This record gives sequence, structure tokens and C-alpha cells, in this order.
Amino acid sequence: MLVFQEGGTSLRRYISLLRGINVGGKNKIAMPVLKAGFVSLGYQNVITFLNSGNIIFTAANEDPALLTQQISAMIHERFGLEIPVLTILQEDLIAVLAHAPNWWGTDDKKIYDNLIFLMPPLGLAEFYQAMGNVNAQIEQESSDHNLIFWSFVREDYQKSSWWSKTAKKKIKDKITIRTANTVRKIANL
Repeated sequence: MLVFQEGGTSLRRYISLLRGINVGGKNKIAMPVLKAGFVSLGYQNVITFLNSGNIIFTAANEDPALLTQQISAMIHERFGLEIPVLTILQEDLIAVLAHAPNWWGTDDKKIYDNLIFLMPPLGLAEFYQAMGNVNAQIEQESSDHNLIFWSFVREDYQKSSWWSKTAKKKIKDKITIRTANTVRKIANL
């Protein structure tokens, strides 16, 4: 557990995932400026990873939903953007990764491994209703809480049942996706 005390206050590590920033020249946010925004909220030990909106930080032991609201408001105020944000406890992500399916996140370069994060209030039932079944010949999926492990054969991504659906209006702003490598890295920063 990553809880520690500072002056009598419990602090924990959190991960915020921003959806759709710095993609295709849209929703541009420089990571040093974003980091400064997190620091302005009183968060400590702020680290950004990659340019795609992965922020790891320490904060008072708060409800992740409250932190998400604070972060969303800061992004809107500083950048004028309405960006979907998901904040989770780093320890919760570590626990989920400890129970990842054995087919997920292997060294097989022919397979593209992802973790799909559902953004509240989206739940598993609504997600699966929107996405339907995977193409079992080239895809695998397994859920754990509001996270879905999803893998597919790289060269056949166009045949994936889910690939194009992740960009559909019905679901795209309710999820954010990270690769296995990215998820493992941010779980350990």
C-alpha cells in the first residue's frame, strides 16, 4: 500500500489519465505546463509520462472522483478544454495488473495488448452492450472491475470487432485506452 504520512496527513499515489490530448494535432497540452497545473492544485511528486496524458502524483487521501473534478476544472480554466479525465489510486492499478490474464502483456510482438479504462458513470454492462463480442479468432478480452484487458493480432487489427467501435461517438469519450507497456510503467512511477 502506498500510503504515507506527512505532517499527520495521509498521502497516496494517484494516476490521472486524460483522454484525447495531443492526438492528431488536437487538444494540445504541453506536459511541463500540465505538470505545473497539477502542482498548482497542491499535488506533489508530479510525473508526466509520454505526451498522451498520463500523470502520476501524490495527494491527500481523497476520493479519486473529487480529484478528477479538481483536475478537470483546472484543465478547463488553464487550457480552455473539456477533456475526459479518470483518476485512480496507483495501488488499485497495481492490484488489477497482478491478476492480469496470462495471455495479456506477453513479449509476443505480433499481439497488441491494451487496457481499457471505463470512465464513470460508464459501467461494464453498458460498455459490453455498445461494443458487442470480440472476434475470437484474433481478439481476447477479460474484465476486472471497470478495466478491460484487450489484446488482438496486430496485422489483423482491421478485422477486430472492437477496434473501430472504440472510436464511435457512443463510447469514445467514455473510455481511455493504454498499452500494456504504458500501464506497467505508470503503475511503477
